[in-house]
Amino acid sequence: MRTHTIGEVLNRLKDEFDDITISKIRFLEAEGLISPDRTESGYRKFTGADIDRLRYVLRAQRDRYLPLKVIKDELARIDAGLPVEAPRVEPDPEEVAVLRGEEPDEAGGEEEQAPGEATPRLLASPPSDVQLSAGELADATGLTDREIGQLRDHGLLPPGPTYDGEDLRVAKLAADLLSWGLEPRHLRMYRQFADREQALYEQLVAPLLRQRNPDSRATAVEQVEGLAATGTNLHRALLARELRARLGA
Repeated sequence: MRTHTIGEVLNRLKDEFDDITISKIRFLEAEGLISPDRTESGYRKFTGADIDRLRYVLRAQRDRYLPLKVIKDELARIDAGLPVEAPRVEPDPEEVAVLRGEEPDEAGGEEEQAPGEATPRLLASPPSDVQLSAGELADATGLTDREIGQLRDHGLLPPGPTYDGEDLRVAKLAADLLSWGLEPRHLRMYRQFADREQALYEQLVAPLLRQRNPDSRATAVEQVEGLAATGTNLHRALLARELRARLGA
């Protein structure tokens, strides 16, 4: 049976997966997602089945935004000859649209979520690589120059003079909230929440970041993704409980 080195595997997969690296392959092995054999000298040797398994993992991360634990469970079921079950908890389609910087209708509005879809990864690539001036940002979002200035003053937008895809997403969401009668100063609490969460998560993964190797950094990213997703769900649950109590819903 012909086997492949890790470099050969990288070359075979890089056309389909732009972000694939040798460090990421090693990380997935360390996490138990793949288990290639080793030569007597300790070099990894990948079979065709190993490459197919790796491709399955990478597609599940990229296309379905699944965390490694869920992917590992799916692989265990496949290894046991059992059908793969769709994740039991599915996100709200409108929430997914907002996180993607889209309008809810673009993601299907109130329609049922397709099985297997999941919330996009928090640390995925920015929505786009656009560079907008303040005027172009205003045209794209419907914000006034004064509102953009106020969003800058309250920390939701950077000083400029140009704005990227993530700034555009923030500005669109801010414009939506302002359309409900809020003022830019009211949105400052969201920046404060984000700053506090960021500081907490950075503190938790600091030991991994201090190790200064790609595998540890990748582990830190996975941990932050899990923390942020669970924290978001907790925030929604607490907010829902309080609103039901106040509104009698």
